[in-house]
Amino acid sequence: MGIKCRNERGRWRAAAGVCLFVAVTAVAGRAAVVAEPIDIGSRLELFVDEFLIESMKDSRLKLHHPQCSEVTFTFDQPWEGPQSGYVTILRDGDEYRMYYRGGGDLVREHTCLAIGSDGLTWTRPNLGLFPFEGIKDNNIVWTGPNKAYSESHNFSPFIDTNPACKREERYKAVAVTRIFPTPDERKNVLIGFVSPDGIHWKKAREEPLITEGGFDSHNTMFWDEQLGKYVCYSRVGHRGKRSVHRTTSENFLDWTDPVVLDFGDTEPEHFYTNGIVPYFRAPHIYLGFPMRFVPSKERNTVGFEQRETDGLSDAVLISSRDGMHWDRTFMEAFIRPGLDPLNWGGAHNNQTPAWGIVPVDEHSIAVYWLEHEDNYPRCKTTPRLRRGLVRTDGFISVNAPHAGGEMVTRPLVFAGKQLVINFSTSAVGSVQVEIQDAAGRPIPGFTLADSEPFWGDEIERIVNFAGGPDVSRLAGQPVRLRFVMRDADLYSIRFQE
Repeated sequence: MGIKCRNERGRWRAAAGVCLFVAVTAVAGRAAVVAEPIDIGSRLELFVDEFLIESMKDSRLKLHHPQCSEVTFTFDQPWEGPQSGYVTILRDGDEYRMYYRGGGDLVREHTCLAIGSDGLTWTRPNLGLFPFEGIKDNNIVWTGPNKAYSESHNFSPFIDTNPACKREERYKAVAVTRIFPTPDERKNVLIGFVSPDGIHWKKAREEPLITEGGFDSHNTMFWDEQLGKYVCYSRVGHRGKRSVHRTTSENFLDWTDPVVLDFGDTEPEHFYTNGIVPYFRAPHIYLGFPMRFVPSKERNTVGFEQRETDGLSDAVLISSRDGMHWDRTFMEAFIRPGLDPLNWGGAHNNQTPAWGIVPVDEHSIAVYWLEHEDNYPRCKTTPRLRRGLVRTDGFISVNAPHAGGEMVTRPLVFAGKQLVINFSTSAVGSVQVEIQDAAGRPIPGFTLADSEPFWGDEIERIVNFAGGPDVSRLAGQPVRLRFVMRDADLYSIRFQE
């Protein structure tokens, strides 16, 4: 577990197991504060938080909302219905998979599968596994007993990337079921499933995997390669709000006691879901996309039609370096309800992000969220899934305005020969890079004068200096990166061989 450090905003800065500390050194006859260097090696680093940032002058972190794209799926089959939801998006090789809950009455629910080749167009395979109204011509891969909160209410699959995973258990899943310890007591627990192909499922065992928690939301689970363990994030009541806790396991069957996630001293909010994933291009960074719920006692009407609602919802973006201490750099919404009146109200699923983000191409990432869901179907709506596009690494950037701004990193230790940045400028914008020593002194050959301004829009731009792009002689020693920008965004950096 990473140790936490509080930043100037009172939020947590996790440092992958060590806290940053400072040492005082003499520079040109004065005292200079030098931070302990962060070893980034050649890994990709995103600016989703202030972890790498020492200072910003006339610049800021900027949240980038997904570009609202196509309605990619409508839950309009007889076995789906108005309360379809809890969508999981996976990519298995060249195939995209979407798992979701079908069933419109919270009594007889089904786990369904749609497949596609591009993450945009989906088909329902005719699997012939489970009958619906006596007919097996459907895409149902699992169905729960005929009672509420049982097995298919929030069936959540993942592809197990544990190197020791058995081939016949390459797909795993968790789902809620309800047990009755006494005739007057009911309790939600999580049970586990395994599958060789994500289509033919069986229970991992009859006994529950995890028993402490609410589990009445979208429980997310995956193999965490940084921890070398399975992790499960699920709902818990905390400080009077719906929140999230985490439990871990080395074998998928035996789990630790859950621990509530730490969001620093930010205002607690209802997180109806969590949507937590390791970012696939930089798995040491965790991103979460919780649906944020505003209950009806706070906002119980919708102005478009002046109708009552059970609450409102949107989605936010959170990030972490250790999976336990989470940064709320932006309290603002990542996904808003928008102009469509049917996305206001029916709050138990609208704007709920799917679990999973997937690449579309080298420039774009797809995120998905639910629309037109009304938990109390006064509007007789049919839920649908919206796709949004985010620039690769482009969730948050260091942004400089037209007048210009700067950002200087904390001391870094890198491995590699070239500095590669993901950036974007306007036609009049520009970026310059200077490499400094740990104390902030420009290194000859890599000063601002040695870096001609450049502009454009590239996911991977090799930074060039007067002597060329080779920075290998600085590898292994603490350096700072100074970015001088005008009307520009910086999304990520890495050093490559």
